[in-house]
Amino acid sequence: MAKKQVVVVGLGRFGSNVARTLYQMGHDVLGLDTNERLVQDVMSEVTYAVKGDATNENVLRELGVPNFDAAVVAIGSNVEANIMSTVLLRSLGVPYVASRARNQLHGQTLDRLGANQVVYPEREMGSRVARSLFHPDVTEYMALAPGFGISKIRSPEALQGQTLKDAGLAGSRDKYSLFVLAIRRGKDLILLPSEEERVQQGDLLILANKDETLERLYQSSTTKTEPEKP
Repeated sequence: MAKKQVVVVGLGRFGSNVARTLYQMGHDVLGLDTNERLVQDVMSEVTYAVKGDATNENVLRELGVPNFDAAVVAIGSNVEANIMSTVLLRSLGVPYVASRARNQLHGQTLDRLGANQVVYPEREMGSRVARSLFHPDVTEYMALAPGFGISKIRSPEALQGQTLKDAGLAGSRDKYSLFVLAIRRGKDLILLPSEEERVQQGDLLILANKDETLERLYQSSTTKTEPEKP
């Protein structure tokens, strides 16, 4: 996946986790908070971290935020600043804004104000939120070791109709070095599917994978092949 520019607003426990994960995934990450101590805490773990107010349009413009690919509003304690930052980021043209919500009502408000994704930290880990920014088909992720984990993903359209073998999903020696532990198909759960099992629309694939192999799968399955010229 191409490197993206992401601003994370609010560097508390949740926001700093999102920022670190995005940086570890290879993206350019700007961390922004009004608290100098929180900025210093993540300074060495993101591309750059700045003390500043995300509700101030001039601050965001000076930092070049309107040109960023995505934003995460992770402010938790100040609902007003959370909402104002979300609205301002969207009005400045940031294509994708994920905003933290404290409760259902707050989440509904953010949704109506233009947030592309509403996240509930009490339900979701920061690392999962970071991954879902650019991999919306990843519905769950559990880290087992640095750089390795178990993912639950929706079947990529490009792989539907193919056998696991043809799709390169039949084990460590195959194209993506991914191991399919199970397939959730409607109410059915297919454990340790054979390499001849075909990927179907609506399947949820449960994979054991290194992080970079999942990146490779997504990059390949979302790249459209140009038609041959006559």
